Amino acid sequence: MSEIFKNHLKKFIEVNDEEFAGILAFFQVKTVKKKENLLIEGQICKSHYFVLKGCLRNFFINEKGIEQTTDFAIENWWITDNFAYERGLPTEFYIQAVENSEILIINRQSQEKLLIEFPKMERYFRFIYQRAYAASQIRIKYLYDFTKEEIYHHLCKSQPEFVQRIPQYLIASFLGFTPEYLSEIRNKNRS
Repeated sequence: MSEIFKNHLKKFIEVNDEEFAGILAFFQVKTVKKKENLLIEGQICKSHYFVLKGCLRNFFINEKGIEQTTDFAIENWWITDNFAYERGLPTEFYIQAVENSEILIINRQSQEKLLIEFPKMERYFRFIYQRAYAASQIRIKYLYDFTKEEIYHHLCKSQPEFVQRIPQYLIASFLGFTPEYLSEIRNKNRS
C-alpha cells in the first residue's frame, strides 16, 4: 500500500527511497470499515486523511436532520475539515467511510514536524491545496451556471467511474438533490 502513496508523491515532488521511508514514518496506516466514522460533529479535528484504497465522504447534518455530503475522497485524495484541522477546533462535519478503506492518517503536530524535516513536503501540500481549492471553485461555478440536471450530467460525463461506484443516495446528497429527484433524472434519460 505504501507504493500507492510513494507514486502519488512522485507526481509532485522527487523523493528517493530513504526520504520516503522517513516521510512515511510520520503517518499511521488504518483500515476502516464501511460506514465507520473517522470524525464526528463536535470533535476536535486532529487529523488529515489520505485514501490508499476505498472511499471516504465529508458531510454535515442540516437543520432538518438530512445528511448533506460536501466532499468525497477516493484513492490518492485527501480529506479533512480544513478549517477545524488548521485551527484545532471542533468540527461541524462528519468523515465516514463509504467503502471498506485503507487510509494514511497524519495529525497536525506530526504534519508540522514532517514539514520541518522534509521541506519539499511544503511544496507537495501546496499543490494538493491548490488543486482542492480549484475543484471547489469549479463546483461553486457549476452551482451558479448549471441547472441541477446539468450538474448531474456533467458529473456523469466527467467522472463516470465515480458515479458508478458511489451509491446513488450519496450522489444525490452531494448534488443537493433528494434521491427521488435523482431517480427522476435518471429515468428521464433512459426514455
